[in-house]
Amino acid sequence: GESVVISGGLRLALKWEPFRNGIMQAKTPAGTTIDQLFVNGVSQHMARYPNYDPGVLPFGGVAADAISAERAARWANPAGGFIHASHKARWGSLHFRITGKDDKGIPTYEGGWQNNRASKIQPTPMHDNYRFVENIFEELDAPGEWFHDVKTATLYYMPPADVDLKAATIEVDRLGNLLELNGTMEKPVKNITLRGIVFRHSKRTFMDTKEPLLRSDWAIYRGGAVFFNGAEDCAVTDCEFDQPGGNAVFVNNYNRRITIKGCDFHDIGASAVAFVGDPGAVRNPCPKYGQFYKYATTDKTPGPKSENYPKDCTVEDCLMRNVGTVEKQVAGVQISMSMGITVRHCSIYQTARAGISVGEGAFGGHVIEFCDVFDTVRESNDHGSFNSWGRDRYWKLSGAPADELPALAMLDVVKPIVIRNSRWLCTHGWDVDLDDGSSNYEIYNNLFLSGGLKLREGFQRKVWNNITINNSLHAHAWYENSGDEVTRNIWMGAYRPALINAKKWGKEVDRNLFTTSEEDRTKFADQGCDANSLTGDPMFV
Repeated sequence: GESVVISGGLRLALKWEPFRNGIMQAKTPAGTTIDQLFVNGVSQHMARYPNYDPGVLPFGGVAADAISAERAARWANPAGGFIHASHKARWGSLHFRITGKDDKGIPTYEGGWQNNRASKIQPTPMHDNYRFVENIFEELDAPGEWFHDVKTATLYYMPPADVDLKAATIEVDRLGNLLELNGTMEKPVKNITLRGIVFRHSKRTFMDTKEPLLRSDWAIYRGGAVFFNGAEDCAVTDCEFDQPGGNAVFVNNYNRRITIKGCDFHDIGASAVAFVGDPGAVRNPCPKYGQFYKYATTDKTPGPKSENYPKDCTVEDCLMRNVGTVEKQVAGVQISMSMGITVRHCSIYQTARAGISVGEGAFGGHVIEFCDVFDTVRESNDHGSFNSWGRDRYWKLSGAPADELPALAMLDVVKPIVIRNSRWLCTHGWDVDLDDGSSNYEIYNNLFLSGGLKLREGFQRKVWNNITINNSLHAHAWYENSGDEVTRNIWMGAYRPALINAKKWGKEVDRNLFTTSEEDRTKFADQGCDANSLTGDPMFV
C-alpha cells in the first residue's frame, strides 16, 4: 500500500542562513554537484535571464541580448553557465555550455550539436531572439531561482513566499538512467515487469544529445530514466515518471515485445518514450541530412540489415503531458529505426514539438490508434501533432529512374504505417504532417481538428474516411507517379497545394465531400481531382 519511488537523487539536510536581497545560502556536502534542485518535490529554476514566466513560450522567456557583451558585463565568471536557444528555423533547440568570455567581453561557449540540420555553418546557428542563459550567479534575482557554487560548496536560493525552508524537503539529482535492463541479442533480459513505481530525480541530458538520427532534424541521447537494451517480453505498467531531466523511457537497439502501459508521464525534459534502433541495421544509412547515395551503388535489398532494432512493442493507455521542458526536438512517442510499434489509447498534450514522431520509414509496420493528441508544437515550427519523415535510401537518390521510385520507396518501409481512429489538433502546424518522402501510409477514420493533413512527396499513401474541421488537404511536392489515394474524406475548404508540378495528382483523389462550395470542389479538376466528389452538408450531430 505504500508509494514506491526509485530516485536518482539525494536528499540534503541543509542549514540555511540569510545572504542578501531575499537570497538564502547553505553549505552543501563536499563533492556535491547539482543539475536539478527539487524543493518539496518541485524542480526549481537555475538562476537565469530572462526570468522564468510560465505564460511565455518558448523556454518560459527569451531575450535577444541574453549573450550580448552588455549583458555579460554583469557576470564575473560565467563559465559553467548554459545557453539554451531555438534552432534558427525553430526546428528544435540548441544547447551550449559557457566556457568564459573573450577579450571583447562576449561569452564563449561549446555545444550546439543537438540538431541534425547543420549545413555549411557549424554548428547550426541559434535563433537571433529565442535564447536564454542560466546557471549564472549574477542572474539570481527571482523567487524560485538558485545557484550552486561548486568551488565553495555553497547553495544559494531565493525561496518563494510560500516555501518555509526550515520545513522544506530539499533534493538534488545525481543519475541520468535510474534503472537499466541490459542484455544482448544473443542473451536478452526476459520477463521483467516494473509496476506501480514512481521514477524521479533523473538528470538533464541536453549536453549529451549528440548522435544524429538518419537524415532527420534529430540528434538523440541513448538513455532514459528507464533504459531497455537487449530485452524481451518486459513491461512498465502503472508507473509515474515525475519530472525526469531527459528521456523517461528509452528502448534501445534490440528489444522485442516491450510494453509500456497505464503510465503517467509529466514534466518530461526530453521525450516521454523513445524507440531507437541501430543505424547499422539500416541498409545505406545516411546520418546527416545532406548525405545522398547514387542509384548504381545502392543496396536494393528490402528490409533491415540486422535484427538490432526495437520490434513489436506497445505503448498503451498512457498519459503524456508537458513534454520537452528542456529539449525541444522531442515527442511524446519517438520512433526511429524500429518495426511494428503500436501506440494506442494515449492522451498526449502540452508538447514542445510533435505528440508522436516517426523519424524515417525504416522499417514500418507501426499502428497509431485511438489516441488523442493536442496542444502540440508549442515551442517549435513547421511540424505537426503527428510528424514523420521518409528520408530513406530512395529519397533524392541520384540517377534513379523515375518509374522505379515507387518500388524503391518500399525498400525500407517494408510494412504499411497505419494512423487510424484518433483525434489530432495542432494550432501551430498541421494536425498530421507526413514530410519529406514519407511513404506507405494508411490513414483512416481520424478527426483532424485544426491544422489539416499534409502529405509531402512520397508514395503509396491511402487516405480515407477522415473528417477535417475548418481545414483541408495540404498536398506538397507530389511525384507524378505517387500512387496516392485520397477518397471518401470530408474537407472544409479547397486543397492547399505547394510545389506540385504533377499533371494528375496521385492514383485517385476523388469521391470526397466538401462542406464549403462547388468552387472549392472543382478548383483542381484540371489535375484530375474530385470529378465524382460532392458538395453539401455532412449533417453532423
